Amino acid sequence: MRNHPFAADKTVLRRRVLAALAAAPAALILPGALADPAAAGGGRPGRPASAPRVLSAQPHPGLTAAFTAYGDSGEGWTGADSTYSFRLPAGRRLWMFSDTFLGTVNPDGSRPADAPIVNNTFIVQRGAKMTTIHGGTPDQPEAILVAGPNQWYWLGGGYLGAGAVNVMFIRFERTGPGMWDWVWRDNLLARFDPGDLSLLSTHPMPSAAGVTWSSWLTRHGGYTYVYGTEDLGGTKYMHVARVVGDDLRAPWQFFDGSGWSPSEQDSARVMAGVANEYSVTRWHGRYLLVTHDTNVLFSNEILAYVSDSPTGPFTSPTLLYRTPETGAFGSYGDPNVITYNSHEHPDLRRGDRLIVTYNVNSLDFQGVLDDVTKYRPRFIEVQLAP
Repeated sequence: MRNHPFAADKTVLRRRVLAALAAAPAALILPGALADPAAAGGGRPGRPASAPRVLSAQPHPGLTAAFTAYGDSGEGWTGADSTYSFRLPAGRRLWMFSDTFLGTVNPDGSRPADAPIVNNTFIVQRGAKMTTIHGGTPDQPEAILVAGPNQWYWLGGGYLGAGAVNVMFIRFERTGPGMWDWVWRDNLLARFDPGDLSLLSTHPMPSAAGVTWSSWLTRHGGYTYVYGTEDLGGTKYMHVARVVGDDLRAPWQFFDGSGWSPSEQDSARVMAGVANEYSVTRWHGRYLLVTHDTNVLFSNEILAYVSDSPTGPFTSPTLLYRTPETGAFGSYGDPNVITYNSHEHPDLRRGDRLIVTYNVNSLDFQGVLDDVTKYRPRFIEVQLAP
């Protein structure tokens, strides 16, 4: 396989871990310490929208079993993070992932020490059958989208429109030999053929305001909305942009706090406390934000907010689910296990039953080798009432 950016010092996958560490507030708050979810606000002042009621929240048995069986099969994907998805033509579903383990799984549930890792992959699902798509060759796998030397792409939200599968990618680069010596560089749109998912073209996207415009993409009311994150380490802010129609190559408009501006520098901070990946979807005539709580260090809480507008204010924070794997008191009994980047998969919604995913990882790289389940997404079903 090609050299992974962090393979030399065995900090493979720690980019995600370090991003979580950088999000820590000045004071350490343990998972579960947020006694009142309403304290997780941060939206702009405005009329509170009615909070959803959570009727139930539990692991989704079908998706959990399907990805467990496929990951253990040795046919490709054995674990990854990001976990975006949407429907493709001809009865298929596209699952999209960032850092991905490939190869086999040992009989004891561990990964081989030399398991290949690539920075972004697809899985195409048709019924019960799954197929992993990556670049390179089976013996020398690469990411679907490869960056330059000492650089890599993680992917974000996507959608089917303008005659292509559209996926936002964010580029990072190593700046030195140290564990922390890497920075975000820019945003990129990649367009893929909806049939065979071959790469059609790439296009630089707005990148001048320090916002990764990859958190979520959605189409509504004649616009495609682009949700991004301004990640300042201790705080993460939501930003919103849009284009007319369904083609992100069109001129962008940026929400400036009261209206729309053609200048990215006018992009306003909508709210704090979102993750780098989240979802904003239509729900009972309003907009439902689902995000991991980043107001709390290594949080185990997935929150929902509601708004009357795609630009917020997002209010009425509601606790959807506490991830059971997180931390020393979690299901692994491992203080190194973290959870992050939860969001909905709206076209899997059935009425008020939402399918939400979140990622599981470990601060200890050896942990994700010793136990494949410490680096696999989780699938939960949340039933809401308006």
